[in-house]
Formats: sequence, structure tokens, C-alpha cells
Amino acid sequence: MSTDVTATPPAAEASTPGQDVDLNERIDHYLGLAGASVVATDSLLALHENLADLVAARAMMCVHGDAGLGKTLSVNAALRDLAPDDVFRVQFRARPTPRDIRHVLFDALGLSGAPPARPIEFDRLLKDALAERFRVLVCDEAQWLSRECFEFWRHLWDDRRTQIAIVFVGGGDCYRVLRREPMLSSRIYIWQEFRRLSREQVLAVIPAFHPVWENATAGDIAHADIHAGHGNFRNWARITAHTVTGMQRLGRERPDRDVLDWVFTRLGGSD
Repeated sequence: MSTDVTATPPAAEASTPGQDVDLNERIDHYLGLAGASVVATDSLLALHENLADLVAARAMMCVHGDAGLGKTLSVNAALRDLAPDDVFRVQFRARPTPRDIRHVLFDALGLSGAPPARPIEFDRLLKDALAERFRVLVCDEAQWLSRECFEFWRHLWDDRRTQIAIVFVGGGDCYRVLRREPMLSSRIYIWQEFRRLSREQVLAVIPAFHPVWENATAGDIAHADIHAGHGNFRNWARITAHTVTGMQRLGRERPDRDVLDWVFTRLGGSD
């Protein structure tokens, strides 16, 4: 079962296990963009291979890069294929503490009873649960984690009884904190950086990203990327949502320059 927990420390909420796969894929896209597809970028293909090696090795990995480049979507898509029944996701939206992580994992693992009050007892309970079977733990928004939080994850992974692989997904701060601590960085099995799509990559993948771009000219797609997309998938999801609306409002069958100019006015103008 794939379980997602979003944490706003100290509270956490668990989603319903076994959600529909198509629904999960749509939720992965920014704005839940209807009609959007997961496209096989070079980064996604490399990530799929890296995660397969990670799962086989039961190791730790860091997926890092700027916001909006498709890190989380790509990790989710790859792990649905590689380990659909073994993935547990946690996400933090503020500066968590090791205590917060303990409580989020308690909920994510579906442990019964009340959480132990003492850290040593709490850690023993988590390790016992993580020793029962193999799990892939995905820690999203890992740029919020402090050195102490990363140390706590390492503490769980280092235990010889636990059967886990850990994927840290986050921005540049995630990379910097891990890299400057030899005790942590030496345990990261694979590092992968996500970067902006080049103009050539944009022209290759955007027509497959959403049906609205199938009949767009290469010049119009490049124009949208220069002025608003900037090789960023989240930007392109926002552009696409507005483009669908703009085509309806202006009565156009494809996203021409008039439609794109209308879109740019909704995005605060073009760069």
C-alpha cells in the first residue's frame, strides 16, 4: 500500500490507503491539471533507473533541485512502477524537529495505541515496525529538515534490523545540509539533481505533456517558454491551465500568439 502523510508540525494527517492510481497521478500535477501526462524526460528516465538501484540496495538517495522542476511528480511516478505496495510518503511544510518526524512516522505506519512519551521508547517502537518488512520512505520537502532531523533518519536507517530505503526530495538546502556533514553525505547512495529543461527539451516534451499543445507551432511553444515557462514544469502547468481557458474565451482551436498574450496578462506579464 502506498501511504501519504502531510505534516504541519506537530500535527499530521494521513490519506486513505489504496487510492485510485489515475487520481493519484492527476493529483501529482500542479493544480491537478486534467489531461496532463507524465512525460519521459531525461531526468525521469535517469530517476527511474536510480530508484531501481536504490530499492535493490535498500539505501538512501537525495533528489534535489529548484522548485517546480518535477522532482516529486517524477519520484511518485517511478515508485508507482517500482514499489507500488511498499512506499510511504511524508511531507513537512515547516521546520520540523525529530519529535515531529517520530509522530508523522507513527501515523504513516498506522501504528496502534498512543505514541510513547519518551524518545528512546518511541524510537524502539518505530524500529520494530520498520523491521517487519521492506518499505521505501519518501521524505518530500526535505529542504525544511535540519541537521538533527537528517541525523534521525540516518539513525533509523543505520539500525541493522530495519528494512528501509529512504528518498529525500527537496530544494538546494537539502543538498547543502547533507553535503556539509560527512557522516550524512557518506551514506547517500545516489545523488540526482533536477535542472530546468533546455529549449530543445521543451520543444520535444511539451507537445506530449498536454493535448492543448499537440497542434501548437514550435515557434509558439518557444515563445511561451521564453516569456513564462523558463523550462519549469510547474510554470508550464500554470500556462497550460490558462491556455485552455484562453482558447475557450477567444474561440481559438490552438494556442496562437493572441491566446498566449492573453495568458501572459494573467501571469503578471511576460519576462
